[in-house]
Amino acid sequence: MLTLIYGGTFDPIHTGHVALADQAAHLLHAEVRLLPAADPPHRAQPGASAEHRAKMVALAIEGHPGLRLDCLELERQGPSYMADTLMLIRQNLGPSMPLALLLGSDAFHGLSSWHRWNDLFLLAHLVVAPREGWPLDDLPDALAQACEGRWLEHPETLGQLPAGGVYQLPLRALQPESASELRRRLTEGGDWRSMVAPGVADYIQRHGLYRPAR
Repeated sequence: MLTLIYGGTFDPIHTGHVALADQAAHLLHAEVRLLPAADPPHRAQPGASAEHRAKMVALAIEGHPGLRLDCLELERQGPSYMADTLMLIRQNLGPSMPLALLLGSDAFHGLSSWHRWNDLFLLAHLVVAPREGWPLDDLPDALAQACEGRWLEHPETLGQLPAGGVYQLPLRALQPESASELRRRLTEGGDWRSMVAPGVADYIQRHGLYRPAR
């Protein structure tokens, strides 16, 4: 069975995150592991602690049998570099088991800025969800060259090889729901509860997360 890794700060996890993970699990017949990043190197520090973010992920995916929380990045020291995380997962799975990384085309466009980004192809497949404004036929030169000969036409191929392919999920380009907009509404006011699972909304309310300091 294909193991699909979906990393992010999940600050907080919202309905768009869960919808994408659900669709990927269904389309690829895969287990999707959601990995909250402890120390994300490519962005500002999260607004909620790693412990809070992990608990919100667990609440958000209750009742979604194809999804599970993986706290690997929260349990190790240092920056949450995906290459290091995939290396640890690969060591646990073994060299022949299929492994893939799920990311939106917006993140995919910036892949060449990631730490040891070329190693990602050696460790896993890349599964890309289309996002509005980030076309996959207009990639940065270095990334386009790295992907030459790697694009897969059929999802079944992901389960037949351990790593190295790039596959575009057959989805309509998603309008990304923004965690930053969610945090803004929490801080300044506005409808935010509709953007998260009920359990997550209750957790945010109970712990007073993302509220301005008084």
